[in-house]
Amino acid sequence: MKKRPQHAFQAHPWHGVSPGEDAPERITAFIEIVPTDAVKYELDKETGILRLDRPQQFSSQCPTPYGFIPQTFCGQNVAKRAAERTGYRDIQGDGDPMDVCVLTEKVITSGNLLVHAVPIGGFRMIDGNEADDKIIAVLESDLAYGEIQHMAQAPRAMVDRLKHYFLTYKQIPGEGKRKVEIAEVYDRPEALEVIRRSFKDYQRLYGTGKTGSLLANRRRR
Repeated sequence: MKKRPQHAFQAHPWHGVSPGEDAPERITAFIEIVPTDAVKYELDKETGILRLDRPQQFSSQCPTPYGFIPQTFCGQNVAKRAAERTGYRDIQGDGDPMDVCVLTEKVITSGNLLVHAVPIGGFRMIDGNEADDKIIAVLESDLAYGEIQHMAQAPRAMVDRLKHYFLTYKQIPGEGKRKVEIAEVYDRPEALEVIRRSFKDYQRLYGTGKTGSLLANRRRR
């Protein structure tokens, strides 16, 4: 029986894709949804295939391409940082890859793709008792956003739109108000720290993999 060629299989976007040789300063992000999507897509963690999570029932839509950083996990290290910075107790990680929004002037018509991006900051979002950080990044070499290095340089209107989206997209009329807040808006250095912690959480749960090798090589430089 012939052995199947390795290239016949697509890499799992979460576990099989590198976050980038220069991560966390420059990352590879997997985009799940784009601003024009009328439904919410989400990675099926077992298969690595995008699945339709739910129709967008209301008018709130994410104003930027939105996805996650491969080989990251929001676990105890990310939660500990959130507790340290907010003073809240009993904070847990949300158990998902680290979310990322990518600012770009370009119209990206569909998700399920990889992009190179540069983190500039993030939102310390607390959903119930879970840390659910949102990293804000800019598309590498983007004409409008590519030179932004810090959150203070990002357009205020875009930041406000992102805040509104994340504070409202899980609120469903008639089901009671869900406790969601953005406890802190942080700058690039803190974003890099949060991503590093998400790498450690991933390694603790799944082993070193490509992320561990990359980080080890960078420490030896």
